[in-house]
Amino acid sequence: MRKFMLLLSLVALAAPVAAFADAPPSPTQTANAMCAAAKTSMGTLFASTYGTNASKSNAFGKCVSSHAKAANAAVNNASKSCKAQAADANFATTHGGQTFAQVYGNSKNGKNAMGKCVSQAVQSTVAAQAKASKSALKSCKAAMKADKAAFATTYGAGKDALGKCVSTKSGTK
Repeated sequence: MRKFMLLLSLVALAAPVAAFADAPPSPTQTANAMCAAAKTSMGTLFASTYGTNASKSNAFGKCVSSHAKAANAAVNNASKSCKAQAADANFATTHGGQTFAQVYGNSKNGKNAMGKCVSQAVQSTVAAQAKASKSALKSCKAAMKADKAAFATTYGAGKDALGKCVSTKSGTK
């Protein structure tokens, strides 16, 4: 179920990550944004999903630490991709004669181009993951409805069975 909630929170990350457009977002900023959005969208379910102590007061910190690895990977992959694009001697040729700064930057002299590029790449990753999880959820619900016994054999009969199915089908294990 936690992996399903991670996917749900990744959907919510798409908008907050735009706030980091002037500089590349750090993994901690990205994880914080994910968890803040998840907390808003999940309501009281957030504390019960992430909290591990008796009062569930540590839910936000546990959420950030659990998402930091995924956020780190997304930001690092985006940074590598953008650095490679900026270093590509043929960039202008494949982008209508525009330089990297002209394509991604919107400030004076395009100084924020790297941050904009990374932000767009992270948003794209989040959108793709959200689409995959939405498709997986639809598929899992259909499978559960079609044959509950087979579904339970494959994913279990507990309340986290749907989350297990979604994380398996969307590739977020």
